[in-house]
Amino acid sequence: MKLTIAILIAYTIDLIIGDPGWMPHPVVYIGKLIAALEKGIRKVIKADKVGGLVLVILVLLITGTVTYSIIYLAYKVSVYLGLLVETFWMYQIFATKSLKKESMKVYNALDDDLDEGRLAVSYIVGRDTNALDEKGVIKATVETVAENTTDGVIAPIICCAIGGAGLGMIYKAINTMDSMVGYKNEKYINFGTVAAKLDDVVNYLPARIAAGIMIVAAGLGNMNMKNAFKIFKRDRYNHKSPNSAQMESVCAGALGIQLAGNANYFGKLYEKPNIGDKIREIEKDDIKRSIKLMYISSGIALAICIAIRVTIFI
Repeated sequence: MKLTIAILIAYTIDLIIGDPGWMPHPVVYIGKLIAALEKGIRKVIKADKVGGLVLVILVLLITGTVTYSIIYLAYKVSVYLGLLVETFWMYQIFATKSLKKESMKVYNALDDDLDEGRLAVSYIVGRDTNALDEKGVIKATVETVAENTTDGVIAPIICCAIGGAGLGMIYKAINTMDSMVGYKNEKYINFGTVAAKLDDVVNYLPARIAAGIMIVAAGLGNMNMKNAFKIFKRDRYNHKSPNSAQMESVCAGALGIQLAGNANYFGKLYEKPNIGDKIREIEKDDIKRSIKLMYISSGIALAICIAIRVTIFI
C-alpha cells in the first residue's frame, strides 16, 4: 500500500504547493540530457531518423535506470526514505497546480494589457502569439489547459499508479522529448519522428480515458455534459495528432465554445479544422471554467486509480 499512500500525499502536496520556481525540477534535467545527447548524436550519426531512434533509446534507458535505481536504493536503506523519495518525485511529476498557475497568469495579464496577455500565453503554447487578439489568447489558453489535462495531470497519475515514480518519470521523458524534438520543421521532421510517434502511442489510451473522465467532470461541474459527449464523438479527430483533439473536443462541448482553427507556428500559417460549435463567443472566464474541468477530472482520475489499487492489493 506504500505506493498508494505516496500517490495520495504527492497529489495533495501538488494541489497545495504546485511547482515553486526555485526548486530544481527533474524535467529540467531530462531536458538538458536530451539537448546534450542530441548534440552528440548529430555529430556521430548523419541519418536523422536513426539518430532520433538512438536518442529515444538512450533517454528512456538513462531516465529509467537512474530513477528506479535511486528509488530501489532508498527503499533498501529504509521504507520511510523510499516512500519519501517516491512521494517527492510524484509530487514533481503531477502538474495540476502548475497548470492552473500558468493559465491564470494569462487570465490576470489580460486585465492589464493585450500585449501582456500575448506574452503570458507565449510561455505555455508553441504557436506564434504576437498577432493574437484577446479571443485568440483566451482560446489558446483554454486549449492548453484541455490538452495538458491528459499529459500533465491524468496520464502521470495513471503511470504512477501502475509503476510508481519511475514509470511517471519515464512518461515525462517521452513527453519532454516530443516537446523538444517532435516538431515538423526542417530541423526535426526526420530526427524527431520516433519521439513524436512514441508520444502518440503512449498517450493513446490515457487521452481517451481522460476524455471520458472529463465528460463526467462536465456533469459534476454543472457544465454541458450532453454537448461535451456530442462534440467529443464528432470532433475528437479534428487534429493532426490522434490525441490532442480528444480533450479539446470535450472541453469545447462542455463550455459551448469553438476551439482550434487556423494558427501560426514559426511564422507559417497552418490550416486546422475547428473543434466545437460557437454556441456563444469565447470569454475570459472560460479559462477559469477549463481549470475547473481540469481539477474535477484530476480528482476523478485519482479516485479511480486509488480504488483500483486498493481493490487489487486488499
